[in-house]
Amino acid sequence: MKPPAGTGVPLADLVEYLDGYLQIGRVPDEANAVNGLQVQNGGEVHRIVAAVDASQEAIDGAMGGDAGSPLLLVHHGILWDGNIPLTGRRFRRIGALLAHDAALYAAHIPLDLHPEVGNNAVLARRLGVHVTADFGQYRGVPIGLRGTLELEREVLVQRLDTLLDTRARLLPGGPSRVCNVAIVTGAASNRIAEAREAGVDTFITGEGPHHTYFDAMEWGVNVIYAGHYATEQVGVQALAEHVGLRFQLPWEFHWHPTGL
Repeated sequence: MKPPAGTGVPLADLVEYLDGYLQIGRVPDEANAVNGLQVQNGGEVHRIVAAVDASQEAIDGAMGGDAGSPLLLVHHGILWDGNIPLTGRRFRRIGALLAHDAALYAAHIPLDLHPEVGNNAVLARRLGVHVTADFGQYRGVPIGLRGTLELEREVLVQRLDTLLDTRARLLPGGPSRVCNVAIVTGAASNRIAEAREAGVDTFITGEGPHHTYFDAMEWGVNVIYAGHYATEQVGVQALAEHVGLRFQLPWEFHWHPTGL
């Protein structure tokens, strides 16, 4: 139900729903990901703000005006640098959240692999990929997707550029006509060999190191690096839209690209 004017949705209700919807307690991840609620607020949420990273820029950008207490939904949370003192930039980030009664919720691998609002699922839908199977394992769970998409590889690059507002880089190791595609957003260049073994001719991910050029060229796979940030902006947007509609809260996306 829509909350009465001037009131918000209980933070506890949002967290309970998100934890279940994203399977936070079941999906494995890095220890410092700390998926779920990372910073609580006074108890009510009036709007949803999505961002890829819990950077100072994103936090400050979410605080504007008198629009009420936000829930900041991010893919990369605030605790990646580990168990460190609340000083320096950690203090500034958390201090800004507390000063504006903002809550922070992070979903890393749970958002990557989610079948509805996950980075890989959303990107596949937007590209028009007909998904046929999972692709890649992360700690025993499938993380990416593969399927069919028939078009010229340069057209696929252009489509990624338009959809993600990015400048995708093609390593043209495979055929000029794309047929079988695999997607793992973010940093998954270590899966090029796996793509080859799965019969994939074109692998889409975010970024990779220098030597992967030779992997692509010598193993006969097109590799498209569309940007770590760019490929992982789609999940938090889809999640914020989903939660906003379910709880009838306004939502917005704050775009803070890294160029990487």
